[in-house]
Amino acid sequence: MAAATAGGLRQPSVLPGFGLTLGITLTYLSLIVLVPLAALVASAAGLGWDGFWKSVLQPRVLAAFQISLATALVAALVNAVFGLVVAWVLVRYDFPGKKLVDAIVDLPFALPTAVAGIALTGLYAPNGWVGGMLASLGIKVAFTPIGITIALIFIGLPFVVRMVEPVLQDFEAEQEEAAGMLGAGRLATFVRVILPAILPALLTGFAMAFARALGEYGSVIFIAGNLPMVSEIVPLLIVIRLEQYDYGGAAAVATMMLGVSFALLLVINLLQQWVRSRHGS
Repeated sequence: MAAATAGGLRQPSVLPGFGLTLGITLTYLSLIVLVPLAALVASAAGLGWDGFWKSVLQPRVLAAFQISLATALVAALVNAVFGLVVAWVLVRYDFPGKKLVDAIVDLPFALPTAVAGIALTGLYAPNGWVGGMLASLGIKVAFTPIGITIALIFIGLPFVVRMVEPVLQDFEAEQEEAAGMLGAGRLATFVRVILPAILPALLTGFAMAFARALGEYGSVIFIAGNLPMVSEIVPLLIVIRLEQYDYGGAAAVATMMLGVSFALLLVINLLQQWVRSRHGS
């Protein structure tokens, strides 16, 4: 798009025009996103409806879906709460080592997921530091859905913190002061003034953490134990079918996972729009 100068003349913008940039955008997205997904759906369609539903409705597959969805949801909810707390502390308080804590939050982004899985397994295994203490109390973490949830919490925390943190930084303190002058307590101020302002960002962080947890593989397979019907996740089941040369079955399970992910993200996006329209964000 051309930019107008002070003298009324127009000079070319830095980027090409709308038509060219839109064409590049659509081509790039098609090659990177749409074509691979379409190929996946086409591969699953090769089984036919009967073969597709036979593949995805097996008890082992349904159990894997239940474990993946439940652990991802719990992990995202935990991250929504504690991610908000971490973001609040980083924005509202100054303390020694603050920059170090801020850098640690991004560690799951940079750390290879396999390394994270090995570290968590060594920590929470029955012979690990934490796992040994919990085992003495009769609590088993590693090789159970609890271990999967902990791994998903580890990799999902930065999404919530980094989404909420900028909103808290831009939030005007005068609104809190006005609420206090009108007699609102701290809890009422947070619930009625601060939370509505940060809720869209919090929901976005929750959605990103949830989506990442659904497809997580590397950090989970070590601590999960991969026991069918107990601690087996959907991504691992897809890999197992590929290793068994059951490409159609793997595509069917992957397509089902894709559909579930799209449906859940659609619901979350609709909820975000409702929150924005209700609170005028």
